[in-house]
Amino acid sequence: MGIAAAAVAAAVAFLIAGGGSGAGGPRSLTTDEASRLAITRFRNYQARGRAVTITVPGTAGGLTVTGSVDYRRKVGYGVVHGTGRDRSSDGLIQWTPTSVHVRPMPDAPAHAPASPPRSGWYDRPLLSSGSTLDTSLSITLGLGGDRPDNAELLPQNGAAWWGREEVDGRRVDVMTGPSAPGRSGTTGNVRYWIGSDGTMYRVRVKVGSQPEPVVIEFGTHRYVPVEPVPGITPAR
Repeated sequence: MGIAAAAVAAAVAFLIAGGGSGAGGPRSLTTDEASRLAITRFRNYQARGRAVTITVPGTAGGLTVTGSVDYRRKVGYGVVHGTGRDRSSDGLIQWTPTSVHVRPMPDAPAHAPASPPRSGWYDRPLLSSGSTLDTSLSITLGLGGDRPDNAELLPQNGAAWWGREEVDGRRVDVMTGPSAPGRSGTTGNVRYWIGSDGTMYRVRVKVGSQPEPVVIEFGTHRYVPVEPVPGITPAR
């Protein structure tokens, strides 16, 4: 599936198998389940963008990114708050597959302003290793694709169904993705909570040596179209 082969190719070195969801699996995917897993990233692309909440674990305290991702332009924007740590990491953030732009704000709002402030930004490359935050941002951008994945290959490559749960009052199926090409033992690294029409509601990924997984929740607040940071040309 594309999330393992393409969308998370840069981050897959950090992934280790996730724990159980308590949903009762695993078993092989049915034809319908494989079809929904195959289109779930394409659904995000069709929607153009989704509201996201990213929970990033850390041994010295975690981070929460609340914002939006434009899956056509591959850019995310939101506000960062520390959890169980000081406010030194709080502020606004905008990111692409190659760059991160941050604006520190000790009293960061609950939601990022629709139009990014015109000044106070610092930019840096998005790190391909050594940063749980950057790995989480990269994974989140990879959860959209401009075409469905191959449903027939998913069961052959180890994708599985784990059960049914409820997310925000919606009944969803919990599925794990297939193994990454060329890397044995990666089956189940990414776990998806998917609705009856293939809509993605939650993704959980175990990253590196972190004791807790990265959790990406969709639709927990209103999607706001992403505007570019003034005066900054995204890195390519």
